[in-house]
Amino acid sequence: METSGVAGSFPTALGPTPVDPVPLGFVFRSRAKDEKAPADKALTDSKQTRDPQAPKGRPTPKRSEAQTQRRSVASTPTNRKDAAKRQREDRRAAMERQRQALATGDERYLPARDKGPVRKFARDWVDSRFNVAEFFLPLAVVILVMSVVNNAAIKNIALLLWLVVIVLIVLDAAVSGLRLKKRLAERFPDQNKKGAVAYGLMRSLQMRRLRLPKPQVKRGERP
Repeated sequence: METSGVAGSFPTALGPTPVDPVPLGFVFRSRAKDEKAPADKALTDSKQTRDPQAPKGRPTPKRSEAQTQRRSVASTPTNRKDAAKRQREDRRAAMERQRQALATGDERYLPARDKGPVRKFARDWVDSRFNVAEFFLPLAVVILVMSVVNNAAIKNIALLLWLVVIVLIVLDAAVSGLRLKKRLAERFPDQNKKGAVAYGLMRSLQMRRLRLPKPQVKRGERP
């Protein structure tokens, strides 16, 4: 074993192994650059030209669908105030559509109690005929005026007219209910007809011009 010439020094063969110096750039290199590198690489890869024949993995949306989606995203409320305002506007628009439907008979926006072919037939059947009950209000005004006249004979006539009108309304409603029930059974044998007769009779109590939805058939016209 050889030793160096200096006393107390270690043998040359057992001396410490030299270590390569670490570059300072590796120690103090910015971590942000390392994190940014994969993102830059992915961005570069995404900008590469795609083969026109290669499938995209999803169908291309139509222009109308894309525009509708953009409008829905843009109109989405971002806070409670905007959401409440949006709900009020939706309710106002729904009421306006319902009002127009009551005037035109549009089935799409009618109230639930007026929807369906059974209710529509009941309305048309009632509107196509004369009903005693629809003249009740004009007759009631006439009878009321007669009853306040200071004449016993006229008052007795007014009282008699009250009785006649009430009896006629009851009889007409009974006959109309039976006929309407029969027609509904013939026209809609397999559909739910619950409440349709009462619905038609309640409509017959109203004056024709005040009925909602508005009548869609003329008097005497077969529904």
